[in-house]
Amino acid sequence: MSDIAQEIRDEKKTHVEPINYGRYVLVWLALIALTCVTAVVAGINLAAFTLVVALLIAVTKASMVVNIFMHIKVEDRIFKIFLGIAGFTILIIFTLTFMDVFFRR
Repeated sequence: MSDIAQEIRDEKKTHVEPINYGRYVLVWLALIALTCVTAVVAGINLAAFTLVVALLIAVTKASMVVNIFMHIKVEDRIFKIFLGIAGFTILIIFTLTFMDVFFRR
């Protein structure tokens, strides 16, 4: 009987309230707005900072999708580890891209 009680307690600890539809709509609208900002920034000549701004917007949009739509906050630890590995890989790719753009002659 204690095993069942322990399982119920563990389940209550991991239970997270679902996100309401209003938040989904707000995040969706924010993603659309950031997409529009990306398109506008692409037409503005910011020299070398165009890439920086575009990548910052992309990272912001990706974090919104991962946290809200993919529910990474309530997933198991292994999913968070793999997400961290993927993020680190993208960070390396971004760093190499910046080095190529900024040190180009």
